[in-house]
Amino acid sequence: MDLHVPFDGRRDLAGQIYRRIRAAVLAGELRPGSALPPTREFAHRLGVSRNTVSGVYDRLVAEGLLVARTGAGTYVRSVANGAATTPPPAAVAGSPLRARRAWEQVLLPPDLTETPLFDFRVGSPDPRLFPYATWRRLLGRQVHPSVVGSGLPTDPAGHPALRAAIARHVRVSRGIAASASDVLVTNGIQQSVDLVARVLLAPGARVAVEEPGWSPPRMLFTALGARVVPVPVDDEGIVVDGLPDDARLVYVTPSHQLPLGMAMSHRRRAALLAWAVRHDAAIIEDDYDTEFRYTDQPLSPLHSIDHTGRVLYAGTFSKTLLPALRLGFLVAPPSLHHALLGARFVTDWHSSLFEQAALAEFIDSGGLAAHVRRMRAVYRLRHREIMAALVGPLAPWLEVVGSAAGLHVSAHLRSATATDSSRLVEVARRAGVHIFDFGMFVVDPATRPGLIFGYGAIPTYRVAEGLRRLHDCVKAVLPAPTSS
Repeated sequence: MDLHVPFDGRRDLAGQIYRRIRAAVLAGELRPGSALPPTREFAHRLGVSRNTVSGVYDRLVAEGLLVARTGAGTYVRSVANGAATTPPPAAVAGSPLRARRAWEQVLLPPDLTETPLFDFRVGSPDPRLFPYATWRRLLGRQVHPSVVGSGLPTDPAGHPALRAAIARHVRVSRGIAASASDVLVTNGIQQSVDLVARVLLAPGARVAVEEPGWSPPRMLFTALGARVVPVPVDDEGIVVDGLPDDARLVYVTPSHQLPLGMAMSHRRRAALLAWAVRHDAAIIEDDYDTEFRYTDQPLSPLHSIDHTGRVLYAGTFSKTLLPALRLGFLVAPPSLHHALLGARFVTDWHSSLFEQAALAEFIDSGGLAAHVRRMRAVYRLRHREIMAALVGPLAPWLEVVGSAAGLHVSAHLRSATATDSSRLVEVARRAGVHIFDFGMFVVDPATRPGLIFGYGAIPTYRVAEGLRRLHDCVKAVLPAPTSS
């Protein structure tokens, strides 16, 4: 590691070098066993004589902070032999810089690094099901000069092979008429939403979102200067009659509404598209969890029945593969291609080429389709077990929202309050059961409270015991059910 020595003048150079190295060792910046630069190289870089650096090293060796190995160099010795480790200096306090208020109000995500025994949290697939051996083999083949090419940054639209593979994938699996030129590779749904908002929304523009609904897009729109209007959701999806006439953009999750879980009806989809035409608005279709349906046939996406070019279709591989891959895509009309590429270029330019190339091969080889089929069979069992509990032992307290897809099932609390719901989540957590309520998905505090049963992360063999423990918590926290 190159060590920076900030000289404050040309006097006492040896003392300044000594104090900098000593502080770095004691603060742990230079870790035990780390090699210091050779004296000749370090002296040349600092613009001092070699003797000056050699004298500093000898002094620190005598103090027991460094150790010299003949013919091998000088290394940091463990500070456990009597020297006290000091913390690194704190950042400058009291800066006059202040962020815009909208960014200060963004709620940061909860800590999801913990692995609870009974994990019913929403939003994650089962990492144990990921085909690690296959992925390592695919990735290994792509770590090659032919993938990197000239070494210069790539097309902001993404790797050509992946764009073509995604276009074929959505044509076959979702009936979406798209070519490779219509596909923009992104880091996931959130970046797709960000790019669309940057391209379409002027400051103060009005955006409609679902209520309850996924909160990060709502916070993003607000932070970018838009006026966000929450629109109620009923059992058919977003209530089109509740959309403001001047909305420029509508964000929806029609295949599996987040968090309630129902699919938007065909009638409501047609009404939403007609509304967008009448009001010259755009629609972001987040095709959330569409790959996992367990009963009926998949519903046609909005994009496939949109004949006016108003729907931007956003997908992700976070649920079918792993969130850690950070790969998604956006299918957009040609009129927006240049602007979206420009927005991607000036924000982060492109995603990792190696992962993009590996994913292209995984899709084209049939690996993704086979992997989704295997996952669907596993998740179907978990979905069935949770549904049985919700219409059985938990039914006196919870009213299940009909859901035949995705990686979660939701249920309204029959007679409890949002405060009861929050308390239940905390009591369940102490019992080893981690579950989310509707709190992070609502703007209106009057929205009916409920729980979200995610089953992507919890192993199948733990579902029954997790539900039993949750049942005990429900009985202890929620009001006793009224007899019919």
